[in-house]
Amino acid sequence: MIVIDRESPQGNAFYILGVAQKLMNQKGYTAEEQECVLTEMKSGDYDDLCSVFEQTFCDDVELV
Repeated sequence: MIVIDRESPQGNAFYILGVAQKLMNQKGYTAEEQECVLTEMKSGDYDDLCSVFEQTFCDDVELV
């Protein structure tokens, strides 16, 4: 389980997007699936990004 502190330097949006990309590659998401997830993560503000990230990767990552 990966733990990301939202208030640490690793808690910024770019880092979280990078972790999402890495996890999707590891899990075998297609390019289209990856683009859908990333687009949804980017479609709102930081809290929306974190919410989509948590919903998508709740088994692998915990945001604190």
